[in-house]
Amino acid sequence: MRIKLFLIIGVLFFMIGCTEKEKAIVLPDGIPDFVKESDFDSIDWEKKAVQFGDRGVVGNENKSGVIGADMPSLNNGQKWMWHLWDVKNLGELTVVGYHRESEKVQQILSTGWSIQLGGENNGADAHVPSSVIIPEKGEWAMLLYVDEQLFDILVFDIQE
Repeated sequence: MRIKLFLIIGVLFFMIGCTEKEKAIVLPDGIPDFVKESDFDSIDWEKKAVQFGDRGVVGNENKSGVIGADMPSLNNGQKWMWHLWDVKNLGELTVVGYHRESEKVQQILSTGWSIQLGGENNGADAHVPSSVIIPEKGEWAMLLYVDEQLFDILVFDIQE
Protein backbone atom coordinates (compact mmCIF):
# COMPACT_ATOMS: atom_id res chain seq x y z
CA MET A 1 0.00 0.00 0.00
CA ARG A 2 2.83 2.41 0.89
CA ILE A 3 4.60 1.78 -2.40
CA LYS A 4 1.45 2.61 -4.38
CA LEU A 5 1.00 5.78 -2.35
CA PHE A 6 4.61 6.84 -2.99
CA LEU A 7 4.24 6.09 -6.71
CA ILE A 8 1.05 8.16 -6.95
CA ILE A 9 2.66 11.08 -5.09
CA GLY A 10 5.78 10.81 -7.25
CA VAL A 11 3.73 10.87 -10.46
CA LEU A 12 1.78 13.90 -9.21
CA PHE A 13 4.99 15.82 -8.42
CA PHE A 14 6.36 14.93 -11.85
CA MET A 15 3.18 16.14 -13.58
CA ILE A 16 3.15 19.40 -11.63
CA GLY A 17 6.83 19.97 -12.39
CA CYS A 18 6.24 19.48 -16.10
CA THR A 19 3.39 22.01 -16.21
CA GLU A 20 5.18 24.69 -14.17
CA LYS A 21 7.93 25.37 -16.71
CA GLU A 22 9.07 28.98 -16.88
CA LYS A 23 8.86 30.65 -20.25
CA ALA A 24 12.27 31.31 -21.69
CA ILE A 25 13.03 34.94 -22.43
CA VAL A 26 13.42 35.53 -26.15
CA LEU A 27 16.03 38.11 -27.06
CA PRO A 28 15.12 39.92 -30.28
CA ASP A 29 17.35 40.04 -33.35
CA GLY A 30 19.80 42.90 -33.25
CA ILE A 31 20.00 43.20 -29.47
CA PRO A 32 23.60 43.76 -28.30
CA ASP A 33 25.54 40.54 -27.64
CA PHE A 34 26.39 41.49 -24.06
CA VAL A 35 22.70 41.35 -23.00
CA LYS A 36 22.16 37.93 -21.41
CA GLU A 37 18.96 36.07 -20.55
CA SER A 38 20.27 35.70 -17.00
CA ASP A 39 20.26 39.51 -16.59
CA PHE A 40 16.46 39.39 -16.44
CA ASP A 41 16.64 37.21 -13.31
CA SER A 42 17.86 40.34 -11.47
CA ILE A 43 14.55 42.18 -11.90
CA ASP A 44 12.86 42.96 -8.58
CA TRP A 45 9.32 43.94 -9.57
CA GLU A 46 8.64 45.17 -6.03
CA LYS A 47 11.42 47.78 -6.25
CA LYS A 48 9.58 50.44 -8.24
CA ALA A 49 11.31 53.61 -9.37
CA VAL A 50 10.49 56.54 -7.05
CA GLN A 51 10.77 60.29 -7.36
CA PHE A 52 13.75 61.83 -5.59
CA GLY A 53 15.56 65.15 -5.47
CA ASP A 54 14.11 68.51 -6.47
CA ARG A 55 14.26 68.06 -10.27
CA GLY A 56 11.54 65.40 -10.69
CA VAL A 57 13.98 62.54 -11.26
CA VAL A 58 12.29 59.14 -11.03
CA GLY A 59 14.45 56.08 -10.42
CA ASN A 60 16.79 54.50 -7.88
CA GLU A 61 18.32 57.28 -5.79
CA ASN A 62 22.09 57.75 -6.16
CA LYS A 63 22.22 55.13 -8.95
CA SER A 64 20.01 56.01 -11.95
CA GLY A 65 16.92 57.98 -12.80
CA VAL A 66 14.93 59.69 -15.51
CA ILE A 67 13.31 63.08 -15.93
CA GLY A 68 10.20 62.59 -18.06
CA ALA A 69 9.23 59.09 -16.93
CA ASP A 70 6.25 60.53 -15.05
CA MET A 71 4.81 61.99 -18.29
CA PRO A 72 2.57 60.10 -20.74
CA SER A 73 4.96 57.83 -22.66
CA LEU A 74 2.90 55.32 -24.61
CA ASN A 75 3.67 55.26 -28.33
CA ASN A 76 4.38 58.97 -28.59
CA GLY A 77 8.14 59.44 -28.61
CA GLN A 78 8.34 61.01 -25.15
CA LYS A 79 11.60 62.78 -24.24
CA TRP A 80 13.41 61.23 -21.25
CA MET A 81 16.60 62.58 -19.70
CA TRP A 82 18.62 59.71 -18.23
CA HIS A 83 20.82 60.42 -15.16
CA LEU A 84 23.49 58.07 -13.77
CA TRP A 85 25.53 58.33 -10.59
CA ASP A 86 28.87 56.66 -9.86
CA VAL A 87 29.84 56.42 -13.53
CA LYS A 88 33.57 56.74 -14.17
CA ASN A 89 33.66 56.45 -17.97
CA LEU A 90 31.34 58.38 -20.28
CA GLY A 91 30.77 55.48 -22.67
CA GLU A 92 27.49 54.23 -24.05
CA LEU A 93 24.21 53.74 -22.23
CA THR A 94 22.21 50.77 -23.50
CA VAL A 95 18.54 50.54 -22.50
CA VAL A 96 16.65 47.25 -22.76
CA GLY A 97 12.94 47.23 -21.93
CA TYR A 98 11.15 44.17 -20.58
CA HIS A 99 7.34 44.08 -20.32
CA ARG A 100 6.26 41.97 -17.36
CA GLU A 101 2.93 40.68 -18.65
CA SER A 102 3.85 39.89 -22.25
CA GLU A 103 7.43 38.89 -21.30
CA LYS A 104 8.69 40.72 -24.39
CA VAL A 105 12.12 42.29 -24.62
CA GLN A 106 11.87 45.61 -26.45
CA GLN A 107 14.05 48.40 -27.77
CA ILE A 108 12.94 51.51 -25.86
CA LEU A 109 15.18 54.23 -27.28
CA SER A 110 13.77 55.48 -30.58
CA THR A 111 17.25 55.74 -32.15
CA GLY A 112 18.56 52.25 -31.32
CA TRP A 113 19.63 50.17 -28.35
CA SER A 114 22.45 52.47 -27.22
CA ILE A 115 23.25 56.16 -26.89
CA GLN A 116 26.42 58.08 -25.98
CA LEU A 117 26.51 59.43 -22.41
CA GLY A 118 27.27 63.08 -21.69
CA GLY A 119 28.82 64.68 -18.62
CA GLU A 120 27.49 65.83 -15.27
CA ASN A 121 23.99 67.28 -14.94
CA ASN A 122 21.53 67.82 -12.07
CA GLY A 123 24.03 66.31 -9.61
CA ALA A 124 24.49 63.10 -11.62
CA ASP A 125 27.89 62.01 -12.95
CA ALA A 126 26.48 61.36 -16.44
CA HIS A 127 23.32 62.14 -18.36
CA VAL A 128 21.84 61.87 -21.84
CA PRO A 129 18.56 63.03 -23.40
CA SER A 130 16.67 60.59 -25.57
CA SER A 131 13.33 59.91 -27.16
CA VAL A 132 11.64 56.74 -25.90
CA ILE A 133 8.74 54.73 -27.25
CA ILE A 134 6.87 52.52 -24.80
CA PRO A 135 4.72 50.20 -26.95
CA GLU A 136 2.15 49.13 -24.33
CA LYS A 137 0.98 49.96 -20.85
CA GLY A 138 1.92 47.90 -17.82
CA GLU A 139 4.94 47.15 -15.68
CA TRP A 140 8.27 47.66 -17.40
CA ALA A 141 11.79 46.90 -16.28
CA MET A 142 14.44 49.04 -17.96
CA LEU A 143 17.79 47.26 -17.83
CA LEU A 144 20.55 49.85 -18.06
CA TYR A 145 23.99 48.89 -19.30
CA VAL A 146 27.01 51.17 -19.19
CA ASP A 147 29.94 50.11 -21.35
CA GLU A 148 28.38 46.68 -21.91
CA GLN A 149 27.92 45.94 -18.18
CA LEU A 150 24.56 45.73 -16.40
CA PHE A 151 24.50 48.93 -14.35
CA ASP A 152 20.99 49.18 -12.86
CA ILE A 153 17.36 48.20 -13.37
CA LEU A 154 14.52 50.71 -13.22
CA VAL A 155 10.98 49.37 -12.73
CA PHE A 156 8.09 51.55 -13.91
CA ASP A 157 4.32 51.10 -14.01
CA ILE A 158 3.40 52.94 -17.21
CA GLN A 159 -0.33 53.39 -17.71
CA GLU A 160 -0.50 56.28 -20.20
